[in-house]
Amino acid sequence: MRGGERVLERIARLYPDADIFTHVYDPQAVSPELRARNVRTSFIARLPRATRLYQSYLPLMPMALEQLDLRGYDLVISSESGPAKGVIAAPDALHLCYCHSPMRYLWDQYPAYREQAGFVRRAAMPLLTHYLRNWDTASASRVDHFIANSRFIRRRISRAWGRDSQVIHPPVPVELYKTADKVGDSYLWVGQLIAYKRPDLAVDAFTRLGLPLLVVGDGDMAASLKRRAGPNIRFVAKLPFDRLRRAYAEAKALVFTAEEDFGIVPVEANASGRPVIAYGRAGVLDSILDGETGLFFAEQTTDALVDAVERFEGWLPHFDPATAIANVQRFAPERFDREFLDAVRRAESGRD
Repeated sequence: MRGGERVLERIARLYPDADIFTHVYDPQAVSPELRARNVRTSFIARLPRATRLYQSYLPLMPMALEQLDLRGYDLVISSESGPAKGVIAAPDALHLCYCHSPMRYLWDQYPAYREQAGFVRRAAMPLLTHYLRNWDTASASRVDHFIANSRFIRRRISRAWGRDSQVIHPPVPVELYKTADKVGDSYLWVGQLIAYKRPDLAVDAFTRLGLPLLVVGDGDMAASLKRRAGPNIRFVAKLPFDRLRRAYAEAKALVFTAEEDFGIVPVEANASGRPVIAYGRAGVLDSILDGETGLFFAEQTTDALVDAVERFEGWLPHFDPATAIANVQRFAPERFDREFLDAVRRAESGRD
């Protein structure tokens, strides 16, 4: 239940009778609200160890999507960050795509993904990704209306598919986050410990600075990060929601090192009344106000983050928690509901 699943859950509330189609489904991994829905899977779900190895079946996903029977549906909503928009809807149906991102590993982040792949996968990637790019571009024509989750993704959609899109930011339940009576001295990093999130920047920078840092998350980089981290850095694989809320509220600041499509974590930090030190590119430009609700650093390097933390220490007395909290009210779920339903209505009227 990460950001994409939370968006799906919110859209599903708007359409309580809608069916959900997906490649692989593990009921125990989703919320009770989604578990109560009629969920149908593609043939990918019947392949060996699909719930764990579904990413390995990426080459088969276009075929699996095109075999889904969507006859009888007058509205199809796809949630795209992997291949989802390639379904074949009825000729008179409206197909609206909420796009978290065109597939990163096919487009602008392809070199980084290939560099990190093992020998066999690296050798196969050029041929495979060429085929998938062609299909990905062609299947964009099956969508009547695109919604992007940030201005950054709107530009990605235009570059990859030559299509315009409307920006509707993801819903964030900002009302669930509260300020703390006392703020601590420790900084906070939250997310999966995987390469594109760049947790290594935070670990290396704070090891050099000697300042306390709490890292919340797990992933394939966990062991290597723990080996290189100084004694001032503490790792926790997972926190229950109440403890995570408290970690946000008591943190000196959230450190955000990724180039994210949107990035819900910085919004949650601001909703808790705490500032954000963020890599100043991509989706975070839509949520954090540089010099008001946080500070940006311009390069994904240890030196740049160290410099930002040192600047932050001097800037912190100017930070106003009330400004941060007010800033993120624009991402409340009720705003998402209104804008999404309005987008559907306008897309429907545009086809008349």
